[in-house]
Amino acid sequence: MNNIFIKSNRSASQLAVLGGKPVISSKMQRKEEDKRNKLTNDVIVGLRRGIPITQKMVDSVVATTKSGIWSRIQSSTGTVATFEKEWAEMLGVKYCVGTGAGTQALSAAVEAMGIGPGDEVITSPYTDIGTISAVLFSRALVVLADLDPESFQLDPDDVERRINENTRAIIPVHIGGQPANMERIMAIAKKHNLMVIEDACQAHFTEYQGKQLGTIGDLGCFSFQAGKNIGCGEGGAIIGNNEELMDKCYTVQNRGINRQGKAERIGPKYRMNEFEAALLLPQLENARDVFNYRNDNAWYMNSLLRQLPGVLPQKLYPGTGACSWWVFLTQYKKEHFNNVPRNVFLQALRAEGVSGSGYIADGFHRTDVITNHILDLDIYKNMYSPARLKQYREELPLPNCDKVTDEINISFGSVQMASSKDHLNKIFDAIVKVYENRDKLASL
Repeated sequence: MNNIFIKSNRSASQLAVLGGKPVISSKMQRKEEDKRNKLTNDVIVGLRRGIPITQKMVDSVVATTKSGIWSRIQSSTGTVATFEKEWAEMLGVKYCVGTGAGTQALSAAVEAMGIGPGDEVITSPYTDIGTISAVLFSRALVVLADLDPESFQLDPDDVERRINENTRAIIPVHIGGQPANMERIMAIAKKHNLMVIEDACQAHFTEYQGKQLGTIGDLGCFSFQAGKNIGCGEGGAIIGNNEELMDKCYTVQNRGINRQGKAERIGPKYRMNEFEAALLLPQLENARDVFNYRNDNAWYMNSLLRQLPGVLPQKLYPGTGACSWWVFLTQYKKEHFNNVPRNVFLQALRAEGVSGSGYIADGFHRTDVITNHILDLDIYKNMYSPARLKQYREELPLPNCDKVTDEINISFGSVQMASSKDHLNKIFDAIVKVYENRDKLASL
């Protein structure tokens, strides 16, 4: 047994769920919130997921309001154009196109590649519906591959097994803001002559083998939805180095009108507006500081968890560097807790003052949009043979994804923006306490 259990003076105490004293009391939680309010020297008017909302952000939106320039088409040097330039520079790419959402970025990328009815795109079932919708908007067939159950990322072997003559692209999802196995995925894409769209919507600034996520595939897509580490309510961006492809992305998001003002293809209106960019630009000043803070806390928490059987860090692939840790994900191993299910462990942990939950309740292979809706649409029946749709249904079961959603994954929301290592130690103490009292969990 590791010495850390001997050192924990809380491990032998009674579980709070059974009447004992919690490791983190309500009073301690309130103090932690107050400390998080003081993590920046900027004038703060509020917090968003623990991230400061500053007076500079308010001033920027007010200035945009007063300017009367509210749409990107009113100015080639407005907030959207400025944000696109700065975001591209920060990620080390040549081009960026802003959009109204991360879903829109993914959809525009799919459309720009000319993917449509009859084509297939392989992606993860363990994602936001925006990834799925981006493929379905173009009426292509979204093919879901199973997961690596320890990283929660796409299993490259299963991806390759699902490639056929109609496969056009792979969309790896960097779930939680940590990297998918891009080395394997890019090798598979090259072997089969496929395009790669990185869903980096949660992975701002995350590093993998010396590169930032979003810069490895043909295109990278980001989200700036209200809950993201850099957020503006709704917003997104596409990045890349291929000028021709990025011009197509611009045209798609500009309702089919190219940069020269000519209508040349079908396209929705996916434009980022000036208010969204006005909120984003001030955040870029301190975005790296927030990123580094979250990354430091997450790696520290990982170092603690590695000392404990039963709650393991999310598996990271070789070459993973600093990460955004949009979600701090862990693996629950019930065999180390006398086989009690995850919900019982979480019940005991919440009583100790630590909130945790499963992250995504169901993989999309188990949702109606995949199992019934799209397969009942005439366009899919017309564009894909009965034999292909029968095979598609038969291949929907994804056992590893089911284990992840139903048994394994736990997300902790209080780790990344914790005010101090001392608070992280308390979170770990609570987990240790539940572990040391695991023989009592069956009574809950």
